[in-house]
Amino acid sequence: MMFKFLRGTTTRALLAGGIVGLLSVGASADEATVKAALAKALPDVKISSISASPIPGLYEVMIGSQIVYVTGDARYFVDGQVVDLKTRENLTEGRLSGVRKAAVDAVPESDMLVFAGPKTDHTVTVFTDIDCPYCAKLHSKIDEYEAEGIRVRYMLYPRAGARSPSYDEAVSVWCADDRNQALTDAKAGKTIPAKTCDNPVDEHMAVGRQVGVSGTPAIMLETGEIIPGYVEPKRLAQMIDRSTVK
Repeated sequence: MMFKFLRGTTTRALLAGGIVGLLSVGASADEATVKAALAKALPDVKISSISASPIPGLYEVMIGSQIVYVTGDARYFVDGQVVDLKTRENLTEGRLSGVRKAAVDAVPESDMLVFAGPKTDHTVTVFTDIDCPYCAKLHSKIDEYEAEGIRVRYMLYPRAGARSPSYDEAVSVWCADDRNQALTDAKAGKTIPAKTCDNPVDEHMAVGRQVGVSGTPAIMLETGEIIPGYVEPKRLAQMIDRSTVK
């Protein structure tokens, strides 16, 4: 019954209670055992990877943009954050940040819209929707971000989905002769000419889903950490500085 209920539902929402019994197979503690057990128990869940976690006997399972943990005997399924109390490091977020960073780094900058001033100390990647008010607010201060030494790379993420008016507008921005100006005009509420061409909008949306974007703007730092929502320029600069301090 539990496994049928899990299908088609987000793991984190269902397992917010912490630990649930998965199944008992009496097998040795290895990745192959965990993989086979999960495939049998959760056949409709797409597992990206399985690897040993920093905790002996606990395996890290990547499901989309989420990380869960399974005991080596495949009996217990653990949903939550793993924190090293000695160092105060969130090990789960650290792993997720690395995965998110790799996904975005796989997209060439030539497939993004980049805004940069003469001074660049840091780069952020922003998933943006042209029709999102807080995305427009962020872009209205692009000169202030640049003054703080923040280079902004945009990836287009129309929340209404493919073939929606927002999607078509994103394609028109990409296909414009001057993409950056077209984006600025569109975010200011101006009408831009409708155009079509080869574009990376679908790829941007797929990457956004992969890294767990649930709303816009979503600001990804160089570390892979995602900050949801609008952040004013000076505060973002401070957050970036803190994120780079080890």
